[in-house]
Amino acid sequence: MPPHDRRAQNLRGILMMVLAMAGFAVEDALIKAASVSVPVGQVSLFIGIVGIAVFGVWALRQGHRLVSPVSMSGPVIGRTLAEMVGSGGILMGLALAPLSLVSAILQAAPIMVVAAAAIFLGEEVGWRRWTAILVGFCGVLLIIKPWSAGFDPNVLWAVLGMFGMSARDIFARRMDPGVPTPVVATLGYGGVIVLSIGMMSAAGGAVMPGPVAWAQIATASLIGLVAYWAIIEATRAGDVSVITPFRYTRLIFALGLGFMLFAERPDAQTLFGASLVIGSGLYTLYRERRRKVEGQQTAIG
Repeated sequence: MPPHDRRAQNLRGILMMVLAMAGFAVEDALIKAASVSVPVGQVSLFIGIVGIAVFGVWALRQGHRLVSPVSMSGPVIGRTLAEMVGSGGILMGLALAPLSLVSAILQAAPIMVVAAAAIFLGEEVGWRRWTAILVGFCGVLLIIKPWSAGFDPNVLWAVLGMFGMSARDIFARRMDPGVPTPVVATLGYGGVIVLSIGMMSAAGGAVMPGPVAWAQIATASLIGLVAYWAIIEATRAGDVSVITPFRYTRLIFALGLGFMLFAERPDAQTLFGASLVIGSGLYTLYRERRRKVEGQQTAIG
């Protein structure tokens, strides 16, 4: 591909990634707002139904089978279960903890994926990236502040969500590349529906949402679908090493929405911890890119 075409593709990928992160941040804010009057499990149930309908129809129209030996393989099932754990943690975190804190903690997922890949998949991780991973975890501790008198245990839901989403990405690396994206998405949303029913049962059942809550839930569902589409387009448009760092724009949007909608004002320690998490994630991506370039040069030489 000519250089100017590659630059154009990368620019499109960056724009799609930023759009996706803005969409996910708005979806989180709407879920948090709706959960004030509607059980969060019920909110996620509606979102899951919309998601499984859209992606299920997409998969079927492309001629894919939702249930097949490939889609029912261990990695696919593991990814679905991990998404259930991650979604449950994130949903509870959004309902009970500040939006800005939940979003800041979730930024540690990429470095957690690198650590898990080294431990469970045998991927080579040098001392520089291990140092960055430790710095990132220190950042998470600064955000959580477990030693503080004002420690809010509800933020641990976000930590659970971060681990769940990291496990989801690890299972995704083990999946057969032939499993179509809409099938994976449909199964993921199906897992969220099962999770949501369990959460509703634990919360004592469902309630009838008011007009405002209905609007919040419907808007969250639609924006979430657009964000999901945008992130797929982003990863297919250009170089992953160029596009991936823009995932961290989600925190910027979350901080702004938390301030405007929920009057959240993270303290300096939280902001510093978030900076450590983002910085360590960016450095980890940089080292991974350098390692690939050096490997290619060695192979050519």
